[in-house]
Amino acid sequence: MPLQNRVQPTGDILAHPARGCIMGNRGILHDPDQRLTHRRWRHKAWVCCRLAFKSRRRPLMAPGAYTELFFHDEAVALAAGHRPCAECRRSDFTAFLAAADHSGPVAHFDARLHAARAVPRRFVQRRETAEAASLPDGGFLLLDTGPALLWHDALYPFSPHGYGPAQNRPSGNVTVLTPTPTLNALRAGYKPQVALSRPLA
Repeated sequence: MPLQNRVQPTGDILAHPARGCIMGNRGILHDPDQRLTHRRWRHKAWVCCRLAFKSRRRPLMAPGAYTELFFHDEAVALAAGHRPCAECRRSDFTAFLAAADHSGPVAHFDARLHAARAVPRRFVQRRETAEAASLPDGGFLLLDTGPALLWHDALYPFSPHGYGPAQNRPSGNVTVLTPTPTLNALRAGYKPQVALSRPLA
């Protein structure tokens, strides 16, 4: 039985057999029976991490330990509101904050990112609208058919299993999943890890 720890670009956390290529942390979100509580975060430092780092091994959803969350790739993690970890992904962390034009304590950036990604007291994702032509590669949209990634001037529909075939880029106003501070980093040249052809099984 899969654990409920697969995060979607919409912020939904599913119990799904798909495996991700990046991990994340928002604090302890599970109970002693490895079930998610109603909380969707415990702190504002939402990070996305490498799956392997310094030979560390963790039992999933251990009592009193943070809930290990998993994403198909970094673009999904960014859409869900995470940013690179400063420990296991130091170079990406530095590049991301530089592209986001942030200097000073990272906690200040985390507070700004949190305000852009979450609706207070409701534990749901904040979403904005924007002109599709203004959005950078690596950003996620929400269409009538579900979330989709903008990448190399094409649109890739996303499901828990991964990406579908490329479609034409949309036009006009669209609902945006990726938070504004992250969109700014993408516009300034930060390139997220994108796994278009990686099967999830």
